[in-house]
Amino acid sequence: MKDIDPFENQYLKHLQLFFYLVPVVGFFPSIWTLYRRQGSREEQAVSRLAVTLACAWLSGCLLLGAGSQVSEMFTLRLLFLNTLLTSGYSLVCLWLMVLLWQRKSLRLPGFSRFADRVVGKHLS
Repeated sequence: MKDIDPFENQYLKHLQLFFYLVPVVGFFPSIWTLYRRQGSREEQAVSRLAVTLACAWLSGCLLLGAGSQVSEMFTLRLLFLNTLLTSGYSLVCLWLMVLLWQRKSLRLPGFSRFADRVVGKHLS
């Protein structure tokens, strides 16, 4: 049986999950939650997903930015892809927030499993 603290505010826990999903900014409280190894199972899962998405976005941006600096021929195309990647990252985070608001499962095909295996192994 689950021990539920009657003084724990579930709305604040839900708001904290929203904060984990804010693009770029939510990475820091997510990594802190994983580093401390505290929080509920749901908080750990959302934190792993947020860290995985942010790291994938950052590595993609760095690679595309470096490629645009090196290449003279594909500079504009790579910068455009960088813009699409950043917009996609923001939209995925917004979509996850909508799913969280609807109290649905926050599973992304491919990313959730990767987050559980890799990030969960190293930080959880």
